[in-house]
Amino acid sequence: MHLAVAARTDVGRIRKGNEDSLHASANAYRGLFIVADGMGGHAAGEIASEMAVEIVSHDLSDLNDLDSPDAHERVAQALRDANRAVFERTRTERDKLGMGSTVSALLLSESRYVVGHVGDSRIYMARDGEMRQLTKDHSLVQEQVDAGLLTAEQARRHPQSNVITRCIGMADEIEPDVFDGEARVGDAFLLASDGLTGMIDDRRIQQLLMSRAKPERIVDALIQEANVNGGNDNITAVVVRVLEVESTNTDREVTPIPPVRTHG
Repeated sequence: MHLAVAARTDVGRIRKGNEDSLHASANAYRGLFIVADGMGGHAAGEIASEMAVEIVSHDLSDLNDLDSPDAHERVAQALRDANRAVFERTRTERDKLGMGSTVSALLLSESRYVVGHVGDSRIYMARDGEMRQLTKDHSLVQEQVDAGLLTAEQARRHPQSNVITRCIGMADEIEPDVFDGEARVGDAFLLASDGLTGMIDDRRIQQLLMSRAKPERIVDALIQEANVNGGNDNITAVVVRVLEVESTNTDREVTPIPPVRTHG
């Protein structure tokens, strides 16, 4: 399996701390990529996102066969485990009350992807000249879009665009979205926190994701533009491209899988 990957998180221009966390790793069978956006005072959001990433990445570390009958349940259970751990901590530590985190996780092989999702961090896929959003925001404004009360552009600029209806740690039980699909050589994926998607419209994201630039240049461009457009929140981006097994790229041209990083 050959993947070109870049991952980075940035504090943005307004916030003093970074409550986003990320994970990017791969073995011979599949890659595992996670973006989590924490919330809560007294640095609790940072703790929630770190806990979520650590638990989900640990639970899925040995899930290598994405076609296995239990793949969906393994992903769902990893998100439930993270939710239970964060929720229990909110119950036992008073200063952690109200903390939570989004989680969007992508498992990717040369032939299949599996997504686990809670909250409003997003996963996009670009293929054959088109880009589509794989995940659906668990948010107040998305419910209004679904009801025909707002357009997608109005939702992006809505003052309540950051109000989410489902997240890790919100309740003792959650129901994550888990689904899969076919992956192909040439596919490009973006995992992003809302500090990025709230600052850059989808047309510009598509333009960058479908460019021939290397993933690290795309990530840098996305974060730079989100900051130029205001940088109102922490910004996290993970870009993954599926390459041919017998790729003409040399090792120097393929971005190595970065080690686990949570803040940068």
